[in-house]
Amino acid sequence: MVLLELFWSFCKVGFSSFGGLSMVPLINDEMLSHGWMTLTEVSDILAIAEITPGPLGLNCATFAGTRVAGVLGAVCASLGVLSPTLLLCSLAAVAFEKFRESSFMKKIMSGIRPICLGLILGVLVSLSTTNYLAADGSLSLAAIAVGIAAAVALLKCKLSIPKTILLSAALGLLLVR
Repeated sequence: MVLLELFWSFCKVGFSSFGGLSMVPLINDEMLSHGWMTLTEVSDILAIAEITPGPLGLNCATFAGTRVAGVLGAVCASLGVLSPTLLLCSLAAVAFEKFRESSFMKKIMSGIRPICLGLILGVLVSLSTTNYLAADGSLSLAAIAVGIAAAVALLKCKLSIPKTILLSAALGLLLVR
């Protein structure tokens, strides 16, 4: 029964919050109202979840589920917090597939594509200024060389992204220090 309660509690958290810190009061309330944890334990779980890579809600669910009911509790709580996202994404995929050929959807997508491209280019420009300028404001030729090498490795040599990252890190250590 506790596994179902964990699933349902974290399902409610997933449906009624918008991720991140907005989940904290809901998680706190669920843990305390069921008597699964004390306020101090919830605080500890939140601290651990914050410093662990990954989404806060999923980390909290995993840690709280483990604390309450072991590995099965972690699985149930994690599935609970992920269920709303999975459900909403599935519904969006079905709707997209159903209306893919409609003229309205085509118009929406023709407006969204340039927006996405503009956002990506904006990030590229802002990151370029921080990555290719030295502390004194001058161009860093070594950093530009690493960037060009990475682009060639990805586009011409078809090197995988992890290998390109390792190559870039090695070149950065050698050339930029």
